[in-house]
Amino acid sequence: MKKRILVTGGGGFLGSHLCETLLEQGHEVLCVDNFYTGCKKNISHLLCNNEFEFMRHDVTFPLYVEVDEIYNLACPASPIHYQTDPVQTTKTSVHGAINMLGLAKRVKARILQASTSEVYGSPTEHPQTEAYWGNVNPIGPRACYDEGKRCAETLFFDYHRQHRLRIKVARIFNTYGPRMALNDGRVVSNFIIQALKNEPITVYGNGKQTRSFCFVDDLVRGLIRLMDTKDDFTGPVNLGNPGEFTVLELAERIIALTGSSSRIEHLPLPENDPTQRKPDIRLAREVMGWEPTVNLEQGLAVTIEYFRRMLGAM
Repeated sequence: MKKRILVTGGGGFLGSHLCETLLEQGHEVLCVDNFYTGCKKNISHLLCNNEFEFMRHDVTFPLYVEVDEIYNLACPASPIHYQTDPVQTTKTSVHGAINMLGLAKRVKARILQASTSEVYGSPTEHPQTEAYWGNVNPIGPRACYDEGKRCAETLFFDYHRQHRLRIKVARIFNTYGPRMALNDGRVVSNFIIQALKNEPITVYGNGKQTRSFCFVDDLVRGLIRLMDTKDDFTGPVNLGNPGEFTVLELAERIIALTGSSSRIEHLPLPENDPTQRKPDIRLAREVMGWEPTVNLEQGLAVTIEYFRRMLGAM
């Protein structure tokens, strides 16, 4: 059935891929973004589609539209971006959630919150299950994002309990792929750009901290599958690739795939940087029949080619 779907943060890395996939499925898409971290170039190829509409808007202000579903993705997601204006980051998560929940309540729409693995903080449980409450520093430099997302989850579940709102909450683990911003400071894009330029690859700490990397196509498929689950399934549900790699392993793979002459350079570990991150995705498998299908080498090859083209065009 054709639906009118709102995607906040639709001009961003994840949002633009989600808009694209929803259009391919035959839906009408309203993309909302203020381009704080998103980019018009990410959605320029969609503007000629009659089923696609773009609105420049900041979700910290109310929005009055008629839609059937809402994907709330609006929020800077990389440390460089969310720490630049931490007060606005918190407002985007909290006020944005209130405004989108209010809209969903008014139009009786189903609504999905793009939460994050950062709600687990620096985990003392490994791998992380949805039942784990997390280990978060509420006053550290990452708290604007971590606690903002945690508060958004609280609001979603309170609206569900108090107003019977049809909610879905996805806890997204590290995701990568084409359309990542060149300057977003995340480990995959950082390493690829440094390798393509044959510059030193900067590894924070000893590089033994672990991460799990999910290709964007797998993640988008998971978000849509979560939205389409029955109303009695709210989540939260982990969406990520359970393959676990050290940061050093990632650097070495990228050097090999790019044929780079880069060497590895170690820098001090940032404050509150998690040492382990790996999703337990048993719930997504059992309820949604979802799991990633793109392995790290396949996803990195596509992403490297994207950045190679971007750097060549500069």
